[in-house]
Amino acid sequence: MIRGGEKMKLEKLEENIGYKFKDKDLLKTALTHTSYANEYKVQSNEKLEFLGDAILEFVTSEYLFKNYKKLKEGEMTKVRATVVCEESLYQIATKHNFSDFLIIGKSEKACKGNKKPAILADSVEAVIAAMYLDSGFDSVKNFIIENLKEAIEIASKNVGKKDYKTVLQEKLQEHGSVHIEYNIIKAEGPDHSKVFTAEVKCNGKQLATGTGSTKKQAEMEAAHKVLADGLENK
Repeated sequence: MIRGGEKMKLEKLEENIGYKFKDKDLLKTALTHTSYANEYKVQSNEKLEFLGDAILEFVTSEYLFKNYKKLKEGEMTKVRATVVCEESLYQIATKHNFSDFLIIGKSEKACKGNKKPAILADSVEAVIAAMYLDSGFDSVKNFIIENLKEAIEIASKNVGKKDYKTVLQEKLQEHGSVHIEYNIIKAEGPDHSKVFTAEVKCNGKQLATGTGSTKKQAEMEAAHKVLADGLENK
């Protein structure tokens, strides 16, 4: 049974994602974390996550097959793996403010579980499955492509290339083993538009810092700065 306040919250999320559910209970289940389900003996979103993951992989695979004719099978696999991951799904959840709508138990509330990337990413998969069950393939396909096409384009242009972190690691280890670490040292701004600052250290010495809209981007930028400045200057 969905109460008035719950209905208004669900309608706000529908507005965010651009899709109106015929069956609001499906959406509510998609947002229900196991911590809440265990406390109140209701259905969690775990089974929907399972289905959503499969739908996500298929839609992305089909989109790559039809729109990136020059990519080989192995390259398409790499692009899909880059895009269909926790980080990308977390970005979708952040874009649409999923954290405001997650239904979590007391234990997760105590440690701000609605902000955890893994929980948010899982909820996106569950909502994808709920959307599919609610109205079929076309609606969910449009949602997935709309939210991932930019990431797919970026990944397709960089497929086969070594990323800055890999290149930096190889260069730093040319003369023997070293300890390389990345740390997020700052996170500023609202949840839907955070800016992260990362540092890269080698054997305890800070080499550079970088910023980005995701933790991964911030780390990449830090590595890029070290390479751009030249290791001899470090």
